[in-house]
Amino acid sequence: MTASGIPQAPFIEDVEKHLGGPEEDAGPHLEKFSEAMQKYKVMEEKTFRRRQAMEEKIPDIKKTLAMVKQLQAYKVLSLAADASQHNHVALQEQRKTMSTHFELADTLFAHASIEPVEEVNLWLGANVMLAYPLEEAVALLTANLLGAEKSLENILGDLDFLRDQITTMEVNTARVHNWDVKRRREL
Repeated sequence: MTASGIPQAPFIEDVEKHLGGPEEDAGPHLEKFSEAMQKYKVMEEKTFRRRQAMEEKIPDIKKTLAMVKQLQAYKVLSLAADASQHNHVALQEQRKTMSTHFELADTLFAHASIEPVEEVNLWLGANVMLAYPLEEAVALLTANLLGAEKSLENILGDLDFLRDQITTMEVNTARVHNWDVKRRREL
């Protein structure tokens, strides 16, 4: 059984021994194998959907993290410009706002001038948004990114494991079926 709770399919070495003897009916065993295979396929489909969701989530986290880091760098640059008395007044005014474009929808962008900020608001889930200082936001997003990447790695491992279990069940089914056909010919 995996860490995700997926049971391992047994491989049947000796079909006759597994069935209980040469006179045993293979039908009920084939039905059990078919049920197990269906369960594995359902688990595979659910795991595949989790993979797709995680593959969509990771780029969003990366994009948000990059933006927060950019705001953090801009804040540092702005503070350095304010501290320097050698800067020209016009240059100082120019550095008070950062000009950018942000995405409103898939193909719709808007222009914005952003002043240096101390905190950002992050969506944490369904209808939950919290304000975080820039440093905490970077730490939270970095932790979320690492967690999401680890989760994706586990999901990919589960998918490989499930494919192996489905293959094992298909092989078991074929072996029992072939044994049954051979046994019937001999009768």
